[in-house]
Amino acid sequence: MPPRTFARPHPDGETDFQFRRPTAADGPAITRLIAACPPLDGNSAYCNLLQCSHFAGHCVVAERDGAIAGWVSGYRPPSEPASLFVWQVAVSATARGKGLAGRMIEALLARPEAADVTHLITTVTNDNRPSWALFEGLARRWSAPLTRSVLFDREIHFADAHATEWQARIGPLPRRPQGAFEENADMTITLPRPTASEPDTAIYERRESAVRSYARSMPRQFNRAEHVWMHDSQGGRYLDFLSGCSTLNYGHNHPVLKQALLDYVAADGIAHGLDLHTDAKAAFLTALEDLILAPRGLDYRAMFTGPTGTNAVEAAIKLARKVTGRELVIAFTNGFHGMTLGALACTGNATKRGGAGVPLSHVAHEPYDGYHGEDVDSADLLERRLTDPSSGLDAPAAILVETVQGEGGLNAASPAWLRKIADIARRHGALMIVDDIQAGCGRVGSFFSFEGMGFTPDIVTLAKSLSGMGLPFALTLLRPELDQWSPGEHNGTFRGNNHAFVTATAALRHFWSDGRFQEDIARRSLLLERRLGAMAAEHGLSTRGRGMMRGIDMGSGDIAGAVTSGCFDHGLIIETSGAHDEVVKVLAPLVIDDALLSVGLDILEDRIRETLAVPFGVAAE
Repeated sequence: MPPRTFARPHPDGETDFQFRRPTAADGPAITRLIAACPPLDGNSAYCNLLQCSHFAGHCVVAERDGAIAGWVSGYRPPSEPASLFVWQVAVSATARGKGLAGRMIEALLARPEAADVTHLITTVTNDNRPSWALFEGLARRWSAPLTRSVLFDREIHFADAHATEWQARIGPLPRRPQGAFEENADMTITLPRPTASEPDTAIYERRESAVRSYARSMPRQFNRAEHVWMHDSQGGRYLDFLSGCSTLNYGHNHPVLKQALLDYVAADGIAHGLDLHTDAKAAFLTALEDLILAPRGLDYRAMFTGPTGTNAVEAAIKLARKVTGRELVIAFTNGFHGMTLGALACTGNATKRGGAGVPLSHVAHEPYDGYHGEDVDSADLLERRLTDPSSGLDAPAAILVETVQGEGGLNAASPAWLRKIADIARRHGALMIVDDIQAGCGRVGSFFSFEGMGFTPDIVTLAKSLSGMGLPFALTLLRPELDQWSPGEHNGTFRGNNHAFVTATAALRHFWSDGRFQEDIARRSLLLERRLGAMAAEHGLSTRGRGMMRGIDMGSGDIAGAVTSGCFDHGLIIETSGAHDEVVKVLAPLVIDDALLSVGLDILEDRIRETLAVPFGVAAE
């Protein structure tokens, strides 16, 4: 009887890897694979045969093009029947870097034999960094505790002939891991396809304003979301590479954040408190101070504004004008800072500015880094304008800048240019404001996007992923000496969203209490950079951005729109940015695992090839 096959089709229908139970016939090939994966023990051919024959239900083979590319062997220890012990993980050299090890373990856990598994355990030596990274990544993905302890001591058990074996344990698992795979009755693991039909939109056409935008490019009615997935009302599932425009850096309904909110609501915690002192606010401020500000040597007061990013920007520029007694704010080309009048005046996009209906004044838009090309230093141009009494540029109250322009096309300013801008602000008596609403909370790698760049802003604005769960929450951070507000001089009814305080505190404690999450972002950012760079090089295009805030400049808004539309048809939510919507922007959740990131990038890569295969605007036969 042939072995049962676990197939994970490629998004276009072509098979990527086949996951199946091993047989005794696989023993020699598995032994050769293990021998090519030091430091695994390559002298266990007999043991490998027994694993294939008697423990196949807890082993998995990954095949591609008829050749074995991966192997995971495990068993259920009699002393811990609810645990799955992973003994060996091997991946061929040609299959590495695709998240295959994690995908094989997920395939094991999707089997009926593993339905009651509560812990995943393994042994690993200190020098086996890939295995440590695998288990650390799985623990973060599943939001499950990871513990380590010595199992076999080098001196006691091996007489110095073998390194100490540590035991790594993940669990208890909050639920059977779901993500890259789903399982149906015939044991086939597949990537769900999106639905093809559009929902009934009559109620939206009849009652919702025509100003809606995202719903036009993604015509589905969504009803559920978890981790990196969004589900529509007709059973379709979509991989989310938009993340609420960087509002969902920790994914949808992260279980740690969700549980914190559920516990708070169940205890009748304060929901709305204006600016009253509450337990939730105190906990957030303490976490902000202990986990974010103090470790970075930052001394900021926290101003709770209205609930969205534009409110934080309005407060920042209003305070700068109050403190300096000046009116002018310097912003930059392609900048985006919000849609209320003060923030909109600082925004460059003509379409958005055109909706104001009144003059947008008291702002000068200067060229951003690289706006005039690599040979022109726009910081020097700004310095010249400010020092020339005949330039017509008034002394500014503030200089407002994004280190990476999210809506403006993922333009990333260099550290040297930003340091110059900070120095210009200081010497000319202006306040330096960094808009970190989209680039902050880890999106470019560090919590603040300006970390390690050699300057400290006077004011920082945060929102989007600050709450961690998509709850409205905005914050303006300011140097203590700038806190010159009179009580109630700037306020807002929803400046005390205690539910957002609760989830924000949980996010800070879960993700930012040590450096592991930031290290994981850096590693994944490199993967994203390499994949996008290869796609761009293939077609003579260029990339934009920094960290996990990157994209490809397609050179045309029409072409970029065709790419993103094709991605949506294949189950990937992704959008565009830039002056002409010419940049396809990847804003995947920061918690996405490598396997799912690769799945989404595969879809993007194929759609770019497909779109550029024929002259744009010419229908393919």
